[in-house]
Amino acid sequence: MQDAAYGTLLREPRRALHARIAETLESQFAEIAERQPELLARYCTEAALIEKAAGLWGKAGQRSLERSALVEAVAQFTRALAQIGALPGTPELRREQIKLQVALINPLIHIKGPAAPESKAAIECAHLLIEQAEALGEPPEDPLLLFSALYGFWIASHVAFNGDSARELAAQFLARAERQGATVPLMIGHRLLGTSWLLTGTIAEGQAHLDHALTLYDPLEHRQLAKRFGHDIRSAALCFRSWATWLLGYPEAALADADHALTEARETGHVASLMHTLGHVAFTFCECGSYAKARLVVDELAPFADDKGTLLWKALAMMNQGWLFALAGQAANAVHNVTSGLSMWQSTGARVWIPFYLSLVSEAYAAIGQLDDAWRCIGEATTAIQTTKENWCEAEVDRVAGEIALMSPDLDAAKAEAHFEHALAIAREQQAKSWELRAAMSMARLWRDQGKRQQAHDLLAPVYGWFTEGFDTLDLKEAEALLEQLTA
Repeated sequence: MQDAAYGTLLREPRRALHARIAETLESQFAEIAERQPELLARYCTEAALIEKAAGLWGKAGQRSLERSALVEAVAQFTRALAQIGALPGTPELRREQIKLQVALINPLIHIKGPAAPESKAAIECAHLLIEQAEALGEPPEDPLLLFSALYGFWIASHVAFNGDSARELAAQFLARAERQGATVPLMIGHRLLGTSWLLTGTIAEGQAHLDHALTLYDPLEHRQLAKRFGHDIRSAALCFRSWATWLLGYPEAALADADHALTEARETGHVASLMHTLGHVAFTFCECGSYAKARLVVDELAPFADDKGTLLWKALAMMNQGWLFALAGQAANAVHNVTSGLSMWQSTGARVWIPFYLSLVSEAYAAIGQLDDAWRCIGEATTAIQTTKENWCEAEVDRVAGEIALMSPDLDAAKAEAHFEHALAIAREQQAKSWELRAAMSMARLWRDQGKRQQAHDLLAPVYGWFTEGFDTLDLKEAEALLEQLTA
């Protein structure tokens, strides 16, 4: 009946009624109007109060973003931009359009993924609007708006992974930040360049940039930036520094960074930052053998990802669940979870970390006797590394290939030894002491089984002897036990 009655009204009387409702809400129910701007925005939209509706939809989007209601924020920012698009252009409206377009990037990169077509289109539109405003002599009053758009270009390249592009975009971001001299762009620039160097295999340089970013961070001043850039800068930098620190051979320090990243992310109260951190620290916990901690963060991420509608983080949670299955000896479950997660991951346009997860699933395939699938995954991982230059895990992919060669029915020791040699060479070139230790253990076990106990000892002992901390972590305990066998 209500719909039928509404349908009988002519357009102008309908608009007048909506305008009266909006006016009544503002004048008599100010608290509701302030608390629920989307309600007032809806009535203003129906009343054809377009400029007012645009402002209210934008306000509603910001409210949703602040409470990590990401799906709602996307819808509200999109409606605000649609309203502005229907109005004649003025300097004030163009400034508002830029703010809203930049704000839209943040929730989109979590829901759709930074490399998804929708996210990339939003980033490109924001950058174009800023360029057009500058050409008109109307540069944004807030210089961080441009840096937000440039950050969007970097994160899209990072997640789709193109090593050369990620490094170049990060270097351009940092160079612009250095010319401007402001702390926030400098801090973010070092974070981006540090991550780019790390994932392309220049680990020590990556760690140095991440260190620099962390020294510039002031919690009181910079924590609120998470709502603008999608993640808290400190917790994100700590996540990647924990990776770099573990790779460089300092597992105890890596675990400390991972713990601090979790603490920082929780203190922000920003759910997107927490999801980012939960997804990343699982790597450090798994690699150090802290499986109970890894299980806790993986189990926490999955419900968050479902609740917030974030496909990217849901996929990562699934892949990490598969990793835990592999570590627990449940190879069939590992294959299912990692392959399903990889398919979901790639559906968002994401390509980063694929070589690493392919190496994990290749071991799981080998464990259940599906060696053709195991070698296929190794081949795909190797091709991805060569194509994208995501070199940080190249040594581990080669080491795993060597282990699979030893699991083959014909036990191809020569092929395994060649893979282990290459893994050792890459790890040494990258100063990746943790990968080097694993490759040395794999080679030492092979030589032990061939009766070359002294040669195995002489390879492993100096690598193990280099370490100065983290002796209660899994790899170092295994290396110590293997050395004791070799000297018995």
